Amino acid sequence: MTTQADSNRWTNYYQARAGRPPRPLLLNALKRFADRSATTPYQAIDLGCGEGTDTVAMLERGWQVLAIDQQAEAIVRLQGQTPLNCQPRLHTQVAAFEDLTLPSADLIYAGYSLPFCRPTHFTALWEQIVGALRSGGRFAGQIFGNRDDWAGNPHMTFHTATAARQLFSDFTFEHFSEIDEDGRAVSGPKHWHYFDVIACKK
Repeated sequence: MTTQADSNRWTNYYQARAGRPPRPLLLNALKRFADRSATTPYQAIDLGCGEGTDTVAMLERGWQVLAIDQQAEAIVRLQGQTPLNCQPRLHTQVAAFEDLTLPSADLIYAGYSLPFCRPTHFTALWEQIVGALRSGGRFAGQIFGNRDDWAGNPHMTFHTATAARQLFSDFTFEHFSEIDEDGRAVSGPKHWHYFDVIACKK
């Protein structure tokens, strides 16, 4: 259940991230797909779409996108910035990760969102992600590492490097890099430990 404090925290996050460019990892993943006629767009799922910047980037490149977020405010913000010509290809859903039933997709993008799945539900969510991706489809996103500052939060999910790689036994890695450094979050200084991943399903 989302509390008022949670809602306020996410509102502050959306406001801080408004106007950012699309994330480089997503653009890298999109470039790996062959051109396709606009009459048969690729299908993407944006898990934890946030303020919507990355969803709009996919829409503007001709993709059809199902954008999912637990916060209704995120969907409202996304819809407000979606160009009129892209709106027919946008579908949205307000749902928590543990309540999802994912349709088939060519790309599942999870930009810094998967750690917010509770550990008790992560395996089921990951099985859904793997099952929803078509052969030749891709996952792009971040898996958070066990040395991250937030790793002590029992409501979030973290992996060692070995465990992160083991998630992708049905995939071929196209990009896998480990980030382990001090930096900043919207909330202030933070040590980041995560894995940037682009992987193609076999």
